[in-house]
Formats: sequence, C-alpha cells, structure tokens
Amino acid sequence: MKKLLIMLLIASIGAVSCNKETCENPFYCDWDTPFEVPPFDLIKFEHFKPAYLKGMEEQMAEVNTIINNTEEPTFDNTIRAMQFTGQLLEKVQRAMGPLSGANTNDSIQALQRDMSPLFSKHRDDISLNEKLFERVKSVYENRDKFNLTPEESKLLEDEYLGFIRSGIGLSPEDKDKLRQLNSEQSLLSLKFGQNLLAETNGFTLVIDNEQDLSGLPEGVRAQAAAAAKAKDMEGKWLFTLQNPSYIPFMTYADNRELREKIFRGYMMRGNNGNENDNNQILADIIRLRVEKAKLLGYESHADYVLERNMAKEPETVLNFLAQIWEAALPVAKAEAAAQQELIDREGGKFKLEPWDWFYYTEKIRKEKYDLSDEETKPYFSAKNVTDGMFYVANRLYGLEFSERNDIPLYHPDVKTFEVKRAGKHVGILMIDYHPRASKRGGAWCSGIRPQRLDEKGKFVTPLVSMVTNFTPPSGDTPSLLTPDEASTLFHEFGHALHNLLSNTEYTSGVSRDFVELPSQIMEHWVFEPEVLKVYAKHYQTGDVIPDALIEKIEKAGKFNAGFTTVEYLAASSLDMEYHSLTEPTEINIGEFEKNAMDKYGLIKEIIPRYRSTYFNHIIGGYSAGYYSYIWCEQLDADAFKAFKETGDIFNSEVAARFENEILARKGSKDELEMWIAFRGREPGIEALLENRGFLNK
Repeated sequence: MKKLLIMLLIASIGAVSCNKETCENPFYCDWDTPFEVPPFDLIKFEHFKPAYLKGMEEQMAEVNTIINNTEEPTFDNTIRAMQFTGQLLEKVQRAMGPLSGANTNDSIQALQRDMSPLFSKHRDDISLNEKLFERVKSVYENRDKFNLTPEESKLLEDEYLGFIRSGIGLSPEDKDKLRQLNSEQSLLSLKFGQNLLAETNGFTLVIDNEQDLSGLPEGVRAQAAAAAKAKDMEGKWLFTLQNPSYIPFMTYADNRELREKIFRGYMMRGNNGNENDNNQILADIIRLRVEKAKLLGYESHADYVLERNMAKEPETVLNFLAQIWEAALPVAKAEAAAQQELIDREGGKFKLEPWDWFYYTEKIRKEKYDLSDEETKPYFSAKNVTDGMFYVANRLYGLEFSERNDIPLYHPDVKTFEVKRAGKHVGILMIDYHPRASKRGGAWCSGIRPQRLDEKGKFVTPLVSMVTNFTPPSGDTPSLLTPDEASTLFHEFGHALHNLLSNTEYTSGVSRDFVELPSQIMEHWVFEPEVLKVYAKHYQTGDVIPDALIEKIEKAGKFNAGFTTVEYLAASSLDMEYHSLTEPTEINIGEFEKNAMDKYGLIKEIIPRYRSTYFNHIIGGYSAGYYSYIWCEQLDADAFKAFKETGDIFNSEVAARFENEILARKGSKDELEMWIAFRGREPGIEALLENRGFLNK
C-alpha cells in the first residue's frame, strides 16, 4: 500500500507512438525525451488537472482488477500487482513535485488546494478498501508457502502493516471520521506551507542610506544593490529573508537596530495576525493528529509515527535528546558569556539578544581563529564545490558526471548531469542552486523518478533533483558558498547518491531516522584536506586553498557548536512536545512554545532553529521526526570512522560495504539490520558527542 500512496504524498512534493489527439496532453503518451525525463517544455498548467483525475480513475480500476481476481491471493497477483497500479497518477505527481516546491505560482497553489480533498479521498478509498485488504491479509497469513525473497517479505510486511496503521480495522463510523480527519489535515498542511512562502516573500528590508551598510562585505552590498535594481529601486539596497541575504546581514551588519528588524521579520513569519497567520492552522493540525492517533489506538501522534522508526517509542527519543542537551547547553551558555564579554569590552550598554548572536560569533571567530566566511568563500564557488562532491563520489563509487544540455528543465536555472559508472548509464541528476520567489526556502532532494524494476523486470534508472538556495552569481562574481553551504550541498548530494545507487526490485520508503545517514556521512568529506586540495580553488586565480587556511578551518571546525546544537535540539524537543500530547485539546501555539522552551531551560539568547509558525519540517513529513538528523549523526559519525580507521578516507572495501549494505538496499531491509551488516555493531552516542566536541565537556 505504501507504493500505492507514495505519489500522492509527494504533493503534500523508446517511445510508443500516440495519436495527435491523445498526445495533446503529454501525460497520456510515453515520453521520447532523453532518458524519459518529464517533458517540462511541453507540459502546460492545463494538462495537470485532467491527468490527475484520469490517473485516479485508472488506479481505482486497476485496484478493482486485483480485487476481482478469482484466483487465490498470491504475492504476485496481489502484492506485486499493487506496485504497478497508479502509474499515470505517479507520472503526473512526480512532474508536479519540482514545480510545486521550486517553481510555483498562484495557479499551481490553487490547483493543489482544489485537488487536496480529492487526493485524500483517493488515498482513503484504497487504504480503507476491505476487499483489497482481505487479499493482502490472505497473502500475509500464508506467506510461508510463497518462497519469498527477503525484499518481498519486507514489502509484504510493509503493505500489511500499512493497511492496519491506516485504519482498516475501524468500524464504518470511525472510518468516516478518519476520512474527515485526513481530508482536513491534508488541506491545512498545504495551506501552512503556502502561507510560509508568502510570509518569506512578503518581508523586505530596503536601505537607502549607505551608512547603514557599515560592516557588510562588498559582495553582500553588490547582491543587495542588484536585488534592489531588479525591483526598480536602483540606488538602494534590498535585503530579504532568503538565507543568502538574511544570514550575511545578521553576521556582518553593524547597525544593531536593523539586525533586530530583519531578525523579527524572520522569526515572526506565520505569526503576524494576517491572512498568512499559521497559529490556528498549526493548532488544528496538532489536534487532528491527536484525534487520529487515538482513533487508531495510539497514545499520541509520536507513538504512531515512531512505531515504524528505528527509535520505536517517544521515551527513547526524549532520553536521547536529553543526553545531548545536557552536554550542549553548558557549551552554549559559555558561548553566550564570551559574546557578552566582548560586548562589554567594546563599551556596549546592552545585554546579548538573539539578533546579536551571528554578529558577535563572527567577531569572536575572527579574533580567535583569524578566520571569516569572506576569507573562505572565494575558494568555494558553487561550481568548484560541485566538482568536489563529484570527485568524492567517483573515488568512493566510481561514478562519473557529465553535464547535459538536451534535457527538459522545470526552470532555466537548473543544471542537469548524466551519471555513469564504467560507461553505463546510472541516472540523471538535476541541481537547482539559487533562490527565487517561486521557490520555498531551505534545501532538499527528491526522486522525480525512483529506481525500480518495471512490470517486465527491466531496470528503471532514477531521476533525482537537488534543490538549494545559495547566493546567485552577480556580474563577474560566480555563486560563492560559505563553508556551511558547502556542507549543505554535500548533504543533499548524499541523498542523491542514496537514490542513484539504489538497487531494489520495488520502490521502498526509508525510516525517517535512518534516511539522513547517507546524506550526513557525505558532509565528512567536505573539509578533509585531501579533498579540499582537489576542489577548493580561488575563483579568480585558480590557486589551490593554502595549507594555512585549511588549518584555520580545521581548528574552527567545532566553533559555535553549542549554539548550533542547542537551537536544533530546541526545535526537536518542541516537535516532540507537540506530538506527545495525548488529548486533542485546543492549544495556544505561542504559550505552548514558550512553556516547552522554559521546561528545557532554553536560554533567552537562543531561539529554536524553527519556531512553531514556520516549522515546515513537522508539517511536511518530519512530525515527531525532526530528531532524526541528530539521531542519524550517531550513525554517520561512526560510519565515517570506519573509513578513518583504515587510514584511507576512500577505502574501497568500506565504500563497497556502505554501498551494498546501506545505499543499494534503500528501504528493502530493516534499518538496524542494515547498519549492523555494515558496521558490525549497534549504534552508540559516543561518536556523535566526539563529532561535536562534547565528549570531554
């Protein structure tokens, strides 16, 4: 059932000849584009809705064919057959995914709102179909006689439990209630994300006095001037809440009043009492999730979610987070004290506030390590960093990347690469680097087409999209990344490799608290001296990054770790607090967030990485799951140690084991079993604490 629904969840993200009438809608014919990439140049907005409706109709007909099969239910005629239903719907949904996330508009958003209740009903019509479940149940109860492979056994278990967890055992009255809950949640979640995009785009800081730019590097000023000019405000400087604009301003601007202004614009998104306010939307989502969990027999939404994750239960997550919080909070307090000391030393007559943190952290970094992002950025052009991650993938897995200019794009900014190994096509990788108003913030990776075997057993190669929001080129200056942004690019590339190197028969999902292992392990290669010497070259001179600068980067590697850990843990804990509620009560979001942070002792100088009204992760798939990033760090830190222990960060034996036991298996095997097969032991927290510099704190 997971496969039956996956194409709908994405919304929440040799050709056969066709006659002219049919092919007026590209979704109704096979695609003769290179590697059957969606023909974004031919797909028009008006093609989507009829194709959505036809896709749902076709899938229900295919499901009914399975139900009406008079033969005894078997794995092949039921479970396997289910995997190949809804191919038209999946085709439409996967073409919409990049548009809705990275190139949306009012029409697309309106279509999503219109289709949301129809998608919800369609999902429920399948997951609550008792006749379909009877066949699945029969196969599950007689599984021993089908001689299933391990992957088939895992798929069967996932399908069976998917029906159970979707409410198949409920009474007719409760099923009707569940349908209503699902429909309401779907629409509210969509609205939350659309509000957040509107809020992010709706704030601008326009500066017309050059003195207010004091402290800002020339490159930041040039970007702001270009942004203002694009908005017909030539002679002024425009700053937005997009990270390439917001973070440099918070880091370098001497004007404290303006830092506070843009900071409040950022942290008040979705909380301004206007048409884009997310307070009531989030409160309703939390309440509906509790109601659904109780209806399905769980204590809380967290219990429901974690049952299928590595962590299994909320108490495990909370204890895990508490261990790290205990190590990190004193470090963050010491960092705050150091900043206050600097403020006092400079004659400041104020107490450190959240809008001061980036600014004084950068001053201390410069003072302590003689290092700043402005010194490193010339060596980290987006192109060079991309070359660096391709180099690492080649050394580890033998992959080769070549840019293609003959493949349809969903936006002109996208760069497309064909991936090969030993001359054989592996897949297609699209990278979308820069922010725009039609694109939500952050960075993510998605499979536009997953790897799998088709109905005839033919290997279907993956089509993968990486999306980031890095500073765009300006004049003769290319896109230059901070070290954090370089890590982000490697991170998303790790997700891409997970998709590209998947080698399973069926499409399978990965537990939320395991899926970040392939992404986060890639971050460990970014600043390895051996790797830096390959890709970190000055964009003007071509000079390789000097040893002295590499040494500074290494020494400052764990600088500000208290802040980055605490702000992340605060958001993770807030997520768990919301989703550990056991009664569907009406909550005041602002009060709830404050009480939760007071409970954990969050210091006033730090706010959660995501405050409630712009915490899109917990709306879009990470509910009771934002802890997953740091949970996976205990895995990725230990996995990289497996390379380091050999004395070779590109050790071919370890790389082959990581590919075969982790990447290639995707979600076709139990995650703990995969980990033990790779590392030979269960995970522990020590590698994580060492990685963050907390082991001896």
